Amino acid sequence: MRGRKSYSREFKESAIELVRSGGRTAKAVAGELGICPENLRRWLRESREGGSGELKAFPGHGNPRDEEVARLRKEVADLRETNEILKKAMAIFAERKPR
Repeated sequence: MRGRKSYSREFKESAIELVRSGGRTAKAVAGELGICPENLRRWLRESREGGSGELKAFPGHGNPRDEEVARLRKEVADLRETNEILKKAMAIFAERKPR
């Protein structure tokens, strides 16, 4: 199984420019560049929605939500581990009889 390809901002901007200025379809340009037509269509759509130069299609390294989810998953795993340790400690202390 192959990993996801990531494309540079310049590559995405060039591909969008080819579609907008060349009068060719996204499918034709994508075929020439060797990329999935759906990716190019998404880049075009996101570039239109982006507005003020901050284009969602161009970060190239996932989105902040993915980073937050990964951080939260790690935090949950750490808390579960801590919880297990505390449960074991409680069991040990509950077994001991006071002197």
